Amino acid sequence: MTDERAATGRPVASSWNIANALTVLRLALVPVFLVLLFHDDGDDAVWRVLAWVVFAVASVTDRIDGELARRRGLVTNFGVIADPIADKALIGAALIGLSLLDELPWWITVVILVREVGVTLLRFFVIRHGVMPASRGGKAKTLLQAVAIGLLVLPLGGILEDLAMLIMYAAVVVTVVTGADYVQRALRLRRTSPRAELKRARRAERQ
Repeated sequence: MTDERAATGRPVASSWNIANALTVLRLALVPVFLVLLFHDDGDDAVWRVLAWVVFAVASVTDRIDGELARRRGLVTNFGVIADPIADKALIGAALIGLSLLDELPWWITVVILVREVGVTLLRFFVIRHGVMPASRGGKAKTLLQAVAIGLLVLPLGGILEDLAMLIMYAAVVVTVVTGADYVQRALRLRRTSPRAELKRARRAERQ
């Protein structure tokens, strides 16, 4: 019996489940997406559409694995940690790829990646106090980024390209705001977690 089961009295979902398998699949699709995106230096419309298909499938798995985990009781610590990492790997690869193709300003890629890496490190920093699941704002951020990137990956132009950049600017704003929110949540978790309360109680006993 694990510590979690002992604490809750409920069986703990195995890390080997369909929800986590979809998360691993999303990670595996990242290099496939990049190969398709960079084929013929990104100038082949057919390969760009194929890259979009792979990106879309990978993005959809994010929605599906989360729903499966919640509805079937398959939420695990592995899934809570691996799911956002898979999201960041997919989004990060797409942003860097588009910037290398000179189709997305590098400052946007840098701002988003700094936030994503920072939040991931923050999750691991407070893991002893508890797991921070994705917030609604974080999910909205991921959706905006995915839509904007999807439009930029497609061989479009004109007003649709302008629309993609408008959505991307909105994604940058939400990315920064939610990043600040995660910092506040992490600090609050470190103050209020059972581990933190136990440490305070031990210090009080020694005084």
